[in-house]
Amino acid sequence: MKIDTSTETLQLISADQAWHYQVIPKLFQEDRIEFFTYESHEIEIKKEELELIFSKEVSFVLIDEADFRIELSKHYRKKKDLSNSKKIDFHSNDFLMALVSEANSLDCSDIHFETYDEKCRVRFRIDGKLMERYVLQKSEYKYVINQIKILANIDIAEKRLPQDGRIFFKDEQKRFDIRVSIIPSLFGEKAVLRLLSKDTTDIDIRKIGFNEEQLKVYLSSIKKPFGIILISGSTGSGKTTTLYATLKILNKEDSNIVTIEDPVEYTLEGINQVQLKEDIGLTFPSAIRSFLRQDPDIIMLGEIRDKETAQMAIRASLTGHLVLSTIHTNSAWGAISRLIDMGIPSFLIANTLILSIAQRLVRLLCTHCKQKEIFSKELVQGNYASYFTNDFHYVATGCEHCHFTGYSGRIGIFEVIEISGPLKAKIIQTDSNEDEFLEFRNSLAHSSIELFKKGETSFEEVLKYLIL
Repeated sequence: MKIDTSTETLQLISADQAWHYQVIPKLFQEDRIEFFTYESHEIEIKKEELELIFSKEVSFVLIDEADFRIELSKHYRKKKDLSNSKKIDFHSNDFLMALVSEANSLDCSDIHFETYDEKCRVRFRIDGKLMERYVLQKSEYKYVINQIKILANIDIAEKRLPQDGRIFFKDEQKRFDIRVSIIPSLFGEKAVLRLLSKDTTDIDIRKIGFNEEQLKVYLSSIKKPFGIILISGSTGSGKTTTLYATLKILNKEDSNIVTIEDPVEYTLEGINQVQLKEDIGLTFPSAIRSFLRQDPDIIMLGEIRDKETAQMAIRASLTGHLVLSTIHTNSAWGAISRLIDMGIPSFLIANTLILSIAQRLVRLLCTHCKQKEIFSKELVQGNYASYFTNDFHYVATGCEHCHFTGYSGRIGIFEVIEISGPLKAKIIQTDSNEDEFLEFRNSLAHSSIELFKKGETSFEEVLKYLIL
């Protein structure tokens, strides 16, 4: 049974109250409240306590206990610090910190504040998917946006232009930065807060998703004394995590490592990290020029955005430095094409680029509830049909451990192109036609199929990476 209730109604009680009293709000009226629950011997005690808390008449709609627990886990996600959760009051001075604390406890990566003609809402991105968490009144929403601007040191009066800022979050257990982006939309301003964890203890290059062959190539490449390693992928695909996992390996006493980032997402002791500040002239190209006078061994650039940055990265590699960076393209070969499009001569790319990597994040099936089924090969069409040789596959089911989504956590899939002798010659000779390089590719599709065949992800997750 699927419970029919709105986000506005759900947010009237906290997750702590929902789990403690085993209730889900169905209807709030001026003098009475109706809750979904299940039959139990404590139902009268529950009724008395809830009437005392809300000062209203309480009634219950009884449903099957198994159905109730599924819906409770969906609507009120239970996490490690749920016992400290409180109902968010959007008029309080500390509402934003409470909201961020809740989002962090749910392993949320981004918080979206959005306004429309008749509705304002807050959504959390969890495991790559957005879910509606709160609905606000128009008057509440304006207050929320102003509070975000104040904490992020953003101009409150400016409502016509996009603005960016940062908030430093600190409580008894966690310390991290929040990157704030605000843009004007049709019905008001939209804000997105990205939670940037500074904890690097769990980052391990061997656990982020490389297969054995890819890991061997990668670890061999980062040991080279000079050259460029590029990582490409969409926003939120884990590029920064891969870079920091690499820096953890390279961070030795006898190496001087400098980074220029926007923003600095993790802090690593022993590495000299610089925050980009374009408003005062501290750009990627200017930072690299300064770095070259700092006797570096390894340089990490947050992103290659333009021709000038690319030229400085190549110059650094030609003068005996290992350069790590990211670039926004759809494939590992696309990174090479992008450099050529920027105006970088192909012979310079061939002689400086060591490795080009593309990556994405794929949701993993929940190990507690995934179910084995016969796989129908008729589901697969096109170029990759021959790669699906398995007779069985696992499908998402849903349980309390995964909040009945069927998925728990994500892992990287990679396309790795090592710039070897034969490929160097092709880069110099061709005009960046990707079809000529298929023999050198181990695409994202192949990596996702590997996960699928191991039973770690579903066919639905793999399907989006198949080029049919």
